[in-house]
Amino acid sequence: MDSPQSPIQAKHPRGLYVLFASEAWERFSFYSMLSLFTLYLRDDVEGFGWSEIEAISLYSWYLTFVYASPFVGGLLADRYLGYLRTTLIGAVFFVAGHLLLSFHSITIVYVALVCLVIGNGLFKPNVSTMVGNLYPDGSPLKDRAFIIFYFGINVGAFVAPVTMEFIKQQAGYHPAFAVAGIGMVVSLATLYFLRRHVEMVDAPVAAPASSQVEATELAKVPESRRIVALLVIFLIVIVFWMAFHQSGSTLTYFANDNTRGNFSGTIFNAINPLWILILSFPLVKFWGWLNKRGKEPSTPAKMSIGMLLTGLSYFVLYTAASIGEASVTGTDIYDYRLSPIWLISSYGVVTLGELLLSPMGLSLVSKVAPFRLRGMMMGGWFVATAIGNKLTAIGVYWTRWPHSVFFAVLGIMCFAVGALLTGLLKPLKKAMPGV
Repeated sequence: MDSPQSPIQAKHPRGLYVLFASEAWERFSFYSMLSLFTLYLRDDVEGFGWSEIEAISLYSWYLTFVYASPFVGGLLADRYLGYLRTTLIGAVFFVAGHLLLSFHSITIVYVALVCLVIGNGLFKPNVSTMVGNLYPDGSPLKDRAFIIFYFGINVGAFVAPVTMEFIKQQAGYHPAFAVAGIGMVVSLATLYFLRRHVEMVDAPVAAPASSQVEATELAKVPESRRIVALLVIFLIVIVFWMAFHQSGSTLTYFANDNTRGNFSGTIFNAINPLWILILSFPLVKFWGWLNKRGKEPSTPAKMSIGMLLTGLSYFVLYTAASIGEASVTGTDIYDYRLSPIWLISSYGVVTLGELLLSPMGLSLVSKVAPFRLRGMMMGGWFVATAIGNKLTAIGVYWTRWPHSVFFAVLGIMCFAVGALLTGLLKPLKKAMPGV
């Protein structure tokens, strides 16, 4: 078993790369399912012939429960099972859920979704908590570790829709869902057979001498104040997830129905993770460069910038949809096709916003939450994600509003919340010194 890190932690531990690999395969399975799901429900032959509104409604409910369940999973890990054991149990449920989707039955679909919800609840918060626990409080490597970990997430997320597009075209939806299940088997095997590298993460790692001041400053803040500060962050990111997870519903339909090309909307789900792979390590190096000069922004400041960029991405799409609608000569304002460059560009902007917000949020919880509540508070981050995902049901207006109006509403909401977070930076800094 790996020993805890030495007092001066100069490099990332091997456990990070074990968790990186396990999470990459888990996300391959997760995003394989998401890239297919709404199109599968809408399909008249292999699916169930649902309308867009029906498919979006189930999609939003699924994402709500799948991201709310980590609160319970984190609590179970904190109090009873430990992080590693809980994560392994979650992986088993994930395998069952993905494999069940390879059978054509609406009843089995609902059973599969229940398994996926349970699996995510047990797996997702605790693998993230283990990443944070590999590093001592105050370690400057923690933000960068979560970006590296996030890179692993998006390796899986990029490969998933590309693989699913190929398998769906060659063999259909159900074999594609089976392949997603096989990916989850690899994730489970990786974590189980290399578990010796992460078995120490149920215990805190001592802070290095160089970070004692920061750790002491944070310890002086009452736990209740730190928890309230985290809850404020959670409330703010709800809007981010509402906007971001349009990717599996309205943006998939936009790619499928309003973008030129010979591919279905499934393949466009690879754009966001591809941008993650391109941008992650340059961003890690950029933060390191700023840190050496004492100019690296605080984690909440990074998140506020990320929120503003998310708003900007939707105004890229607003511009595109406005051009498309203006080109329509008939009465159907949705009957237009645009260059894929618009969608690719929008994803590039929102991806940079995501990197400034999502992995930073995971890092923030790991830094600020009291250790005894760390799994539960990590679950709280995912509850905020769940609420945002339920609000993806705003997509029911996709066929009621002009697309340009839909994109503008999302952009304005993101800008407003980004401005609010910027205004709260001072009180948040007092509640979370050193982060």
